Amino acid sequence: MDLQLNGKTAFISGSTAGIGFAIAKKLLQEGATVVINGRSQSGVDKAVQELKKQVAGASVSGIAADFSKADDVTKLVKQLPEVDILVNNAGIFEPKPFVEIPDEDWFRFFEVNVMSGIRLSRHYFPAMLKKNWGRIIFISSESAVFIPEEMIHYGMTKTAQLAVSRGLAELTKGTNVTVNSVLPGPTRSEGVEGFINDLAKAGNTSTANVESNFFKTARPTSLIQRFASVDEVASMVTYVASPLASATNGASLRVDGGLVRSIV
Repeated sequence: MDLQLNGKTAFISGSTAGIGFAIAKKLLQEGATVVINGRSQSGVDKAVQELKKQVAGASVSGIAADFSKADDVTKLVKQLPEVDILVNNAGIFEPKPFVEIPDEDWFRFFEVNVMSGIRLSRHYFPAMLKKNWGRIIFISSESAVFIPEEMIHYGMTKTAQLAVSRGLAELTKGTNVTVNSVLPGPTRSEGVEGFINDLAKAGNTSTANVESNFFKTARPTSLIQRFASVDEVASMVTYVASPLASATNGASLRVDGGLVRSIV
């Protein structure tokens, strides 16, 4: 299927690894020009070279920016004044008991996970409306509706993303601009892979047993009973970013393996 992404330029925040990197790769494979992002220039440069190695003829570059710093966002948009596709993927998480989460952590999580997307959208959205085409995609999480008790501050930010995304979508009425959220479930990213391996070593068991036990005890409502791959999430995002998804707007699209028990 041709997703008609040739000639489109995409920016993906937090994309030197994990889901963001996989999204960049899929968009490049579909012919888009992609700008990736990470906190350090060395990390960005390494990821750019890896993408060029994996995708022949890839039109990819990168800009370093730390989304906990508003000034970094200002510098970024000056370097990249306009895009066709914005994927708000940058985010942080950390399991921590509710009573041990200080005010500073609540504000830090909101700054990185929510304000990053708000600041970028505020800059790129008007130009999309002006040219009557654009895609803004927030990478939220099933944690937005299935708030994890072990990191309530993270769940709060993911829910906030849904509110911002739907509100922005209301401003696109009658245009060819769409704003949607994608909600991955537990996904086998590099960080999760390392976590599973560490648990397996500590328990003197296999990673398969660790994964099986995780879904039996921590995420029993999952229908696929396994971690999704980053490519599975990226495939959904790439479709939503394409002109073929023109009738999908203001939606929260789950790639959660059926974890959230809801028919809509």
